[in-house]
Amino acid sequence: MVERSARRGIATVVAPEPLVAGTSITLGEEIAHHLRVRRIEVGDRVGLRDGAGTVAEGTLVRLAKGAAVVDCDQVQQLAPPAPVHLLVPVADRDRMLWLAEKVTELGATSWRPVLWRRSRSVASKGEGKTFGARVRARMESALGQSGGAWLPATYPEAPVDRAISALPADGARLVLERGHATLAAVPLAAPVILAIGPEGGFDADELEQLRAAHFVAVGIGPSILRFETAGVAALGIVTARLHTDTDLSAHALPSAHNG
Repeated sequence: MVERSARRGIATVVAPEPLVAGTSITLGEEIAHHLRVRRIEVGDRVGLRDGAGTVAEGTLVRLAKGAAVVDCDQVQQLAPPAPVHLLVPVADRDRMLWLAEKVTELGATSWRPVLWRRSRSVASKGEGKTFGARVRARMESALGQSGGAWLPATYPEAPVDRAISALPADGARLVLERGHATLAAVPLAAPVILAIGPEGGFDADELEQLRAAHFVAVGIGPSILRFETAGVAALGIVTARLHTDTDLSAHALPSAHNG
């Protein structure tokens, strides 16, 4: 998908093939359509992403109805951000798509929809392979718009026990629950796993499953938030804290030694 990159002032796309300097990258019909809508012309510069840390630039050399071709001439590999994995509720389709877009902009590492008990009563819930493809497309569009380099890994929806069993073994495991210690104050160590509940909250046995899996309950304020609001707020706090900690470590002064 395509958006205008505010950082560079050029259109940026997620490419379907490896990005190698000196090669021509063929982009499909959907991307070609968006380039035309954005009034991108042959000779314009185009940003390229592979969603796995490779970023590139090139020149648009062909734009037809069914495809576009970019000559790739600049490529670099960026390090991934500190890992933050999300357990999101299977919920209303439109609201899940909005959340997928925002967590991509914020640099989430992975996205796993969970069939919480209250997810089963949602009338227009987002699930299945077709919806998963829509999530991926929304994430690709958000990556181009934000100028990021890494797409979240996306996984199919799963029941609670299977979602927990697939998580990384180490790091901080946090479940969002109003009335607990604030997320801004709890110790964090990457990777971070954030569990976000459905509308109406977790059932007691689900919370017990999470506690048994070493999740710690944290809050992000006194208000009752919708799941997508809670997800964006929590991810924003976590990524800001992890980024700040990394910057402080990278710029720490060397220890003084007596000679």
